Amino acid sequence: MDQLATKKLYGKIMLRMIPYIFVCYLFNYLDRVNVGFAKLQMLDDIGMSETAYGLGAGIFFIGYLAFGLPSNLAIQKFGAKRWLAVIMILWGALSTSLMFVHSANSFYILRFFTGAAEAGFFPGLVLYFTYWFPNSVRGRVMTLFMSAIPLSGVVGGPLSGWILDTFTLNPLGGLAPWQWLFIIEGLPTVALGIGIYFILDDNVSSANWLTQEQKDKILSDLAEDEKNKPAVQSDSMTDVLKNKMVWFFGFIYFSCQVGVYAINFWLPSVIKSANWGDMTAVGWITAIPYFAATVFMIFMGKSADKHNERRWHLGIPMLMGFFGLMISASFSSSASIALVGLVIATMGFLSSLALFWPLSSNYLSASATACGLAIINSIGQIAGFVSPYFVGWIKEATQSTDAAWYCISILALFGVIVMLSISKPKSTN
Repeated sequence: MDQLATKKLYGKIMLRMIPYIFVCYLFNYLDRVNVGFAKLQMLDDIGMSETAYGLGAGIFFIGYLAFGLPSNLAIQKFGAKRWLAVIMILWGALSTSLMFVHSANSFYILRFFTGAAEAGFFPGLVLYFTYWFPNSVRGRVMTLFMSAIPLSGVVGGPLSGWILDTFTLNPLGGLAPWQWLFIIEGLPTVALGIGIYFILDDNVSSANWLTQEQKDKILSDLAEDEKNKPAVQSDSMTDVLKNKMVWFFGFIYFSCQVGVYAINFWLPSVIKSANWGDMTAVGWITAIPYFAATVFMIFMGKSADKHNERRWHLGIPMLMGFFGLMISASFSSSASIALVGLVIATMGFLSSLALFWPLSSNYLSASATACGLAIINSIGQIAGFVSPYFVGWIKEATQSTDAAWYCISILALFGVIVMLSISKPKSTN
């Protein structure tokens, strides 16, 4: 198969699966972080402190961490479309159930189980893509897929602000506006979960929309990738746990995610504190950093594939996260300059998520990928607990997020240093 036919083949696969998966992941992220907007009214309604909110926002990731590895291993046993459908239906129902929160304890419980239900979705999709796409196109696939993260902010910010304002002015059903927020943004996930069963195929061999020649080409490309991977060749969990690359990349991913979750859970509060308008205005302003991140993420993904370079395409966004938070903290007295810093930081941290996985997956053989990716993702998701709780504690103690931004930016810098110190795999630059 010539180069043009190969390009058309992978374009065909992307067009078949990426749009629907993109929408699923958009709601995945929206359901995960919409508590940042609900917080603007929910805390006063149920009498919850900033620190308690930070703990509740973060406890989601304790459930996520506890169930991440078994959920990712289950996808191999039950098949991608079945398991991903179950995950989406469960987390959609639990996310909607946050409307019943009436105390800090009920918030903690529902957030924990929502995290547990969602745990296998993202690492499962990363694993799923390794069944279909060789490394030469995986950067573009991941950035197209993960651009749903910043786009969820572009869509979710204005939508969440509009919901809060609309139901404040026009109460309905005896429910608070933040309760309607969870209903409107949670229920679509259940419907999407049902649909995923009918749209995805478990693997290349089961795709009846591909010819045998096309299947053979994909499997050949995947096998060629496998020859260049330096990691362990055993599927033993013990061997994977002994692989130092798993822990190095776990730390790097953690340093990215600390910045991501600090921004996701606290950006609406930071913008609201600048007194730029009502909830709808806060939503639209919140969309600015996420829109910039969407454009930048797609650009960097294409550039990484075009130049077959992964390390600096990850390092540069992480450095942007470092400088962006430094600017925001250093110029916190100027709301406009601080927002510019947060735009830069959001562009950097969110883009680093998409650019991280094509690089890290080069260090794991096919037999170690399911376990290795789940462990790396779980280490990174610890940031989801640490980051919002840490920022909440700092804000309550100092009445400002500046000290938290400084600490998080320094961690990102250490992540860049560790990443650049790792020797290059033979299959990438």
